[in-house]
Amino acid sequence: MFDIRRREFMTLLGGAAAWPFAARAQRPVGKIRHLGVLLPGPPESSMGTATRDRLRELGYTEGRNIVLETRWAEGSAERLTELAEELAGLNVDAIIAFTTPAAIAARKATKTIPIIFLFVGDPVGAGVVPNLAHPDGNATGISLLATELSAKRLEILLETAPKTSRVAMLWNDSNTGMVLRAREAHAAAAKLGVTIQSNGVHNPMNFDSAFASIESGQVNALLTLVDPFTLQHRKRIVEFAARQHLPAIYEAGEFVKSGGLICYGPNLVAIERRAAEYVDKIIKGAKPADLPVEQPTKFEMLINMGTAKALGLSIPQSLMLRADEVIE
Repeated sequence: MFDIRRREFMTLLGGAAAWPFAARAQRPVGKIRHLGVLLPGPPESSMGTATRDRLRELGYTEGRNIVLETRWAEGSAERLTELAEELAGLNVDAIIAFTTPAAIAARKATKTIPIIFLFVGDPVGAGVVPNLAHPDGNATGISLLATELSAKRLEILLETAPKTSRVAMLWNDSNTGMVLRAREAHAAAAKLGVTIQSNGVHNPMNFDSAFASIESGQVNALLTLVDPFTLQHRKRIVEFAARQHLPAIYEAGEFVKSGGLICYGPNLVAIERRAAEYVDKIIKGAKPADLPVEQPTKFEMLINMGTAKALGLSIPQSLMLRADEVIE
């Protein structure tokens, strides 16, 4: 019995570590909800911060009316499966699953516990839900609309660097959601008359061979598909593009803020915050099957003018006018 109580205490302590001390010090009031949080990356990742912030704004405070059972997979797909099963075994009130692999793992682990997913590019194509308007199961959430944006990104890249004919695509080939997105990028490129050179990476040791392939591939530009793995290694990717003098487009603003040229994609913070609102609805009694999967409504384009000048590119005025942020 001592071991059981000790494990319970350590779980509460570990979950509370992510919250301010003042909030943890409040006395519990009313029913405490246990929420599982399934994250694909390492504990130092900022993913999930905006969701926690929005939950606080909605009145949920750790130690007062919720406990967050947070699990990090450290980039391992096998670990995600284990952690999803662990959270299901704890019989949490809901599971918040970040990214396609986490959503798939959670769906396999439970058919009854509500699942709120986010950062899933194609929920139907990945088999997370059968239908966006009618999820018809225990999972719902927010789609990234990522696959449909592939053509748009390539169009922006061609507008930025009109002489582009061969694009190197760097992506995590162990992520199911990225497989679908890569397929869509190939289809979009064919319609635009551009050739895609695919370069899959799924651990840090893959980068050297991928970079060598890009260097010898006579490419004109770089497209990076963003997931927690490539986001974690964005500095390495951005520095490689700079060394090779390659115009590059990304899917998240963090790359541009780290020195990348341009990005276009959904506002990730807005998606995280919206996921917290779905959690609130489910805690208050809504069923996932009755909550349609939403698509992003806020998109952002960031341009790094310092990088553009280093590449000798003149950014078209049409793109400058559409940019949400221009970094000098």
